[in-house]
Amino acid sequence: MDISVASAGESLPGGSPNHDRLQELKAFDESKAGVKGLLDAGITKVPQIFLRPPEEVAADEPISGEMTPTQFRIPVIDLRDVAGDRSSVVAGVRQAAEAVGFFQVVNHGVPEKVLEDMVAVARGFHELALELKVEYYSRDITKKVKYRSNFDLYESKYCNWRDTLKCVMAPQPLDPQELPPICRDVIPEFSKQVETLGSLLFELLSEAIGLKPYHLKDLDCAKGHLLLCNYYPSCPEPQLTLGTTKHSDPDFLTILLQDHIGGLQILYQNQWLDVPPIPGALVVNIRDVLQLISNDKFKSVEHRVLANHKGPRVSVACFFTLDHFPSTRTYGPIKELLSEDNPPLYREILLQDFNAYYNNKGLDGNSALDHFKL
Repeated sequence: MDISVASAGESLPGGSPNHDRLQELKAFDESKAGVKGLLDAGITKVPQIFLRPPEEVAADEPISGEMTPTQFRIPVIDLRDVAGDRSSVVAGVRQAAEAVGFFQVVNHGVPEKVLEDMVAVARGFHELALELKVEYYSRDITKKVKYRSNFDLYESKYCNWRDTLKCVMAPQPLDPQELPPICRDVIPEFSKQVETLGSLLFELLSEAIGLKPYHLKDLDCAKGHLLLCNYYPSCPEPQLTLGTTKHSDPDFLTILLQDHIGGLQILYQNQWLDVPPIPGALVVNIRDVLQLISNDKFKSVEHRVLANHKGPRVSVACFFTLDHFPSTRTYGPIKELLSEDNPPLYREILLQDFNAYYNNKGLDGNSALDHFKL
């Protein structure tokens, strides 16, 4: 089906009364061309399946007289001296994880060339001819390597302006031959580097919460990870859609590599603040299950990605998760953190139950954590 025709429609928030959303979703999905395919087809308007509801667009308008906390900046933590006395680093991680839920790290040990190569191959994959990508297109939740647009395509209120290559890298090593040829050298090396950095960050977070350095790693927080190579094409009407809807993340921790374009924002004190790209830096954010086991000491913060006339924007997110390797281990607030004054706020969970709930509801703007509160 011609996606340029199947996804045509008035570019008005909310769409037209005769808009057949399911038919357009299926046409978009079955094209296997993603958002990039829409642009390649020559569209100049955002298709209706991507349009944000009018009330959501209106809520983004600045309130008259409202002050923006321009003095606030996302914390930047220098890991250069982490092998020595790291008390100041731990203090910085503690403050960022408790107050903001997001921070950037510099001097993190991942070579600059690895970062540059990773952005290049992520972009390169998405810009391949469709016939070279289509064999990887899938919505099969068991596949370790797959390309798709919008994991929650049929559950979401509106589609996001984003295509993704997903690669599950650990705990079971991925055979590089399963990766697209363009990625086979770079993705395994990037995966190895961010896995090492993730182990260090879990040590720092353990110490930041008053536990032994290996406590979170002993809970298998660093055991599994996957990579999402996200591609946000330029958008003809960026005010009408989003690159990624407001959400918080499931599981433990994210390490994000973003290119120079920007667009990532966090919700801080009810206002959207930019997470500006810093050359060579990596963005770190707390995820829902880490908030749960810390009993709300650490914060999993809502964030989003704007659509943009500029593009494409490329990012590579490393999710520390065991979503593809179900475990019988239960996770609840860490007992060493609890007391009469700090009772548990959440029930114990299985990761697969948390992730199933998260995935089934899609990116609807609501936190999955509320469902698991006592």
